[in-house]
Amino acid sequence: MSSQPHTVLPWVVRRTRLPLLTMRCAGCRSESATAGAGRFRVNANGKLLDVWLLVRCVSCDRTSNLTVHERAPVGSFDPAELHGYHVNDPELVASTLLDPLLARRNRFTLDWTDAWQLDTPPASPGVAWPVQVRVVFEDPVPVRPERLIARGLGLSRSEVLRRIKCDIPLRRPTSTGFTFTVMDHAVGPFGQHG
Repeated sequence: MSSQPHTVLPWVVRRTRLPLLTMRCAGCRSESATAGAGRFRVNANGKLLDVWLLVRCVSCDRTSNLTVHERAPVGSFDPAELHGYHVNDPELVASTLLDPLLARRNRFTLDWTDAWQLDTPPASPGVAWPVQVRVVFEDPVPVRPERLIARGLGLSRSEVLRRIKCDIPLRRPTSTGFTFTVMDHAVGPFGQHG
């Protein structure tokens, strides 16, 4: 049997909702907050603007501000971006929340638990072996490849380590695309043992 993959399958990691934020609440000392549907607060002081992303504690409902822009000249904003802040554009909320600089400046981390899904193609019993899978991330969801592959193939993590050849370390979290090859038949979405 040839060791070159005969079939290339696409897998996609998608965000299902905005992740929670891990940050200490000043009111109740809880460690979890949410951006909810996503709202910005824009405050003008002369020709300078402050922009905050509002988050809410999941325990006590206290609202906090995450600094997005501080004392920025009005003329430094792209008009479409400024409009997005005023209308609470969902795409702008997501890209702002997922920006690692915002997390560092405001001292929070993202909790992706139950905030993403793995989309795989439907089972195809006539797939030729070996099979190559290309994983694409639509959002920066940090996940260990071995766990993602185990979930997608319905295998144990030890079976993944035995049966998979991958272009990145399997036990180190990643949020960027990668490719792996399934070297022999596996029970799961690829059909029967051969």
